[in-house]
Amino acid sequence: MTRIRLEYHGHVAYITFDHPPANTWTLASLQAFLQMMVELESRPDVVALVIRGAGDKFFCAGADLKMFADGDLDHAREVAEAFGRAFEALADFHGVSIAAINGYAMGGGLEVALACDIRIAEQQAMLGLPEASVGLLPCAGGTQRLTELVGPGWAKRMILCGEKVNATLAYEMRLVEEVVKTGHAWDAAHQMAQLVERQSPSALHACKRLINQGRCGPRDGALPLERHMFLKLFENANQREGVAAFLEKRPPCWQYEVSAKQGDDA
Repeated sequence: MTRIRLEYHGHVAYITFDHPPANTWTLASLQAFLQMMVELESRPDVVALVIRGAGDKFFCAGADLKMFADGDLDHAREVAEAFGRAFEALADFHGVSIAAINGYAMGGGLEVALACDIRIAEQQAMLGLPEASVGLLPCAGGTQRLTELVGPGWAKRMILCGEKVNATLAYEMRLVEEVVKTGHAWDAAHQMAQLVERQSPSALHACKRLINQGRCGPRDGALPLERHMFLKLFENANQREGVAAFLEKRPPCWQYEVSAKQGDDA
């Protein structure tokens, strides 16, 4: 039993970790998560994804350490590669991904949140990458994505010293974008996803690609691409619909049959 489920409401998808007591990752759940991301990538009508943990204590406590108890190198390699494929697929998702962190987010639980575009944490949440304390290291993007968000100093404190941070400090560090009251992460993420639904799906994909391009490449290369992709949007019906709807003071009627990879020929 994979203990992970995917649901759709309108143009928003919801993935819920439901593996009591701590919503830990197993090889089966990682493989199921990857298949969910493959499915989502094939659906341009889905513009937002919310990820949450079942229950009121854990978002996700990371990998089930029973997977590594026997020290089997081949199995460890299989799990590490499954983590990488799953979370890279999440990071590459064409829509907006939102982590609703409703409790402890540790190890691979924090790493899945790091692979999202936006993180919302409840006030009681605790976040950490404690892998070194059990002789391991964050292998699902944690060393890289955490450093990018909070800088090397805090990344070293959390990874090398094993420091856990509460939601308030995580916000001050820019590890999360919003802190909400206990029990409200789901509502806040849902409301944010509804805001995403109002945007042109064509423009959303182009904007996300440009933001990510600017993070991993020189600005001199990203600025000409920004202008190029602006003009590419004029080849899409959503540009005309968006402007017309604004001028006519009505909600736009977006088209979702466009390829989720629009603009990749730039």
